[in-house]
Amino acid sequence: MKKVLTILSVALIVLATSCKDESQGEIKLVTPEEMQTLLEQKDVQLVDVRTPKELEDGFIDNAQNIDFNSPTFDEDILKLDKSKPVVLYCKSGGRSAKCAEKLQAAGFIKIFDLDGGITKWKFKGFKIQTEN
Repeated sequence: MKKVLTILSVALIVLATSCKDESQGEIKLVTPEEMQTLLEQKDVQLVDVRTPKELEDGFIDNAQNIDFNSPTFDEDILKLDKSKPVVLYCKSGGRSAKCAEKLQAAGFIKIFDLDGGITKWKFKGFKIQTEN
């Protein structure tokens, strides 16, 4: 009897740890080149999580600003459409990575994070806007 319980316990542990939660969204780190391709798709939500002051140095065209440091940040990101892909960036990738985790926890399915942020985007020669 003890042997049967041990086998059942091991089987349950293996089963529980091997099943992937399909409802959990995936976060994909993307290069500037991959992001450029994503932005050409329909219904992509581009989100700049930098501060309004940082936006003065330039931003990627069609990005909406949701300041990661804002006291309303958690509520603001939930206004995004969970069924559409979200592409995130910040200055170098730290804040956008944290935002991606929050979106994943909130049930967003397709989350893309720009590796190296807008700094790498500019370094690679991609365009930025300086005026609204």
